[in-house]
Amino acid sequence: MATRVQFENNNEIGVFSKLTNAYCLVAIGGSENFYSVFEGELAETIPVVHASLAGCRIIGRMCVGNRNGLLVPSSTTDTELQHLRNSLPDSVRIQRVEERLSALGNVIACNDYVALVHPDLDRETEEILADVLKVEVFRQTVASNGLVGSYSILSNQGGLVHPHTTTQDLDELSSLLQVPLVAGTVNRGSEVVGGGMVVNDWAAFCGMDTTSTEISVVESVFKLNDATPAAIATTMRASLIDSMA
Repeated sequence: MATRVQFENNNEIGVFSKLTNAYCLVAIGGSENFYSVFEGELAETIPVVHASLAGCRIIGRMCVGNRNGLLVPSSTTDTELQHLRNSLPDSVRIQRVEERLSALGNVIACNDYVALVHPDLDRETEEILADVLKVEVFRQTVASNGLVGSYSILSNQGGLVHPHTTTQDLDELSSLLQVPLVAGTVNRGSEVVGGGMVVNDWAAFCGMDTTSTEISVVESVFKLNDATPAAIATTMRASLIDSMA
């Protein structure tokens, strides 16, 4: 399911949170309501960690991560780093990165297998990204814009990209990423899909302004309707019975 949520009257959920298949980071200083939405959906399966990076609350734009690891900017303090190390699962590698384009969430979009990065990203950062997050890295633009992390959002099931992405670009990106992509918006027409929502393989959160049409696009491209444990059990049972028969 895709859930609507706000951070202090702000609909840019992807700015104040980072969601992966292994953990969820949420910015400190939000309302209880904001946290309870995330914890209600996720707490049984993955840790929901309250964090800041470099003293900022815009953690979703500062860091990039997947179930294998988390990259944070070099301005992250030792205390913040230690807090993340203590809170995240042991299997998640956390590393600081010296990178000129320090808002890593804006310039990198990734799932558990592939990453799209800004064409000007440092070679060294690219190597660290491939090593820590265990992803294949492609230098790309989305709708002729280098901020791939702002204008696209990926899970292992699918991806949503800037509404002006051409069909040709969609096909090219889709074949690189090996997941279906759709051009669309969140928060009633916002093109900044990476800033407006977060998603993993079974849950998505987007701003309060997101229309029901946008939500249905999100749910279909990220295959969220099938992601409930009950549905998985019934479909598996059906296929098991078929194969036994």
